Amino acid sequence: MLLPYYKIGVAEAGCDEAGRGCLAGPVYAAAVILPPDFQNELLNDSKQLTEHQRYQLRPIIEKEAMAWAVGVVSAEEIDKINILNASILAMHRALDQLKVRPEHIIVDGNRFKPYHDTPHVTIVKGDGKYLSIAAASILAKTYRDDYMNAIDAEYPVYGWKKNKGYPTKAHRAALAQYGPSPHHRMSYNLLGDGQLTLDF
Repeated sequence: MLLPYYKIGVAEAGCDEAGRGCLAGPVYAAAVILPPDFQNELLNDSKQLTEHQRYQLRPIIEKEAMAWAVGVVSAEEIDKINILNASILAMHRALDQLKVRPEHIIVDGNRFKPYHDTPHVTIVKGDGKYLSIAAASILAKTYRDDYMNAIDAEYPVYGWKKNKGYPTKAHRAALAQYGPSPHHRMSYNLLGDGQLTLDF
């Protein structure tokens, strides 16, 4: 059973990201402020849900949230500032777009940078503990999946419709055969440890 809030009586934004461990594509993050009485038995950490369940929940979250937004940081930006900074920047970009100013922020994980003067707390595995973080994880995941599905049509050899940019064996085999696309994160070890470097 997920908890409705960490700090009672304030407009609290839950934040989470998707795509941190991917070899290609942007990192996405979402910020969600849910009403205090929000309840949904299906809502859980996006990794515990099926794809169908995530897409089933997305319009419910968007309709019932007091505010929600999605932030994006490109692969090029990730290569410049590293994935940790990019993940936090994506969360800040999501928070920037909220139509309700949060009075408190809860973040999945253990790293975050202050967002203006808004108090925050990091919560390891927070997407399995608090409704607003779980909701943010679903929005970040589904919007990123939409993007990877769209660019799969442009670069079908990497199988992004299936792997969404994560380092599967088939994805790495395609990288070894065809080299990286403009969407790949060149600062990553694209072929994995102990393999030949890319010669493209």
